[in-house]
Amino acid sequence: MGDKKQEKGMDKKEKQEKAQEQHEGEENAAQDTSVDEQQDTNTEIEKLSAKIEQLEKERDDLKDKYLRKAAEFENYKRRTEQDFAALNKYANEQLIADLLPIIDDFERSLHVSKERREFGPFYKGIDMIYQKLKKLLEAKGVKPIESEGKQFNVDLHDALMQTPKPDAEPNTVVEEVEKGYMYNDKVLRHAKVVVAKEPEDYNTENNEKSPEEFKKKENK
Repeated sequence: MGDKKQEKGMDKKEKQEKAQEQHEGEENAAQDTSVDEQQDTNTEIEKLSAKIEQLEKERDDLKDKYLRKAAEFENYKRRTEQDFAALNKYANEQLIADLLPIIDDFERSLHVSKERREFGPFYKGIDMIYQKLKKLLEAKGVKPIESEGKQFNVDLHDALMQTPKPDAEPNTVVEEVEKGYMYNDKVLRHAKVVVAKEPEDYNTENNEKSPEEFKKKENK
């Protein structure tokens, strides 16, 4: 009877030990599984971080390319608008330049007709046409260059000759041979002028200088 009790006690102890070992094994397995899962999670996080970093770099590159293209397009648009504005601004340049000799003829005809009384009605008709044409050109941005009494300016004037003028400052325009014109802010035709020089520079054999000589003197 005692042996049976002893055997039962040993069986119970063995079962408890086995149960404890099984429990410890399960805990160890759970820990191992948890470690593996943590390692897998860290690996996945690292992969996702690398992917995010790559995507952010690609985003920054695309943003930079977009900004560059946008800036290039704005520059192109601005240049196109400027070219179009310039084209529109000076669209009639050649036509107006071709009309200037006709304006010269009108002015010469009016100057001659004004001196003769018998040309009175003719003078009035010509003057009426001239004034209308003049107003039309002014509306298009054409205006004459003021020359007489002004200082010679190589950007506005062509010097045909120099002449001594004691009552005028040197390099002053004393006569306008052919009127010059501006078209908006551009010189359409330079004024052909005669320019005063100092009396002591007067040469009795030849009191004239060519435009080239005069310009060389001006540049000095």
